[in-house]
Amino acid sequence: MIEVRVNPKDGFEKALKIFKKQCQKDGFLVELKERRFYAKPSDRKRRKGK
Repeated sequence: MIEVRVNPKDGFEKALKIFKKQCQKDGFLVELKERRFYAKPSDRKRRKGK
């Protein structure tokens, strides 16, 4: 779980920017894209090898 703590005066935009950066660092968005469609185990192994 990703938690973002931002000073109230900084605003929503800064919190969103920090959240996106943490998601990218954690690899959350990449995993989400991979799980969007079913991939056969052989296809996963082939992609992992590249």
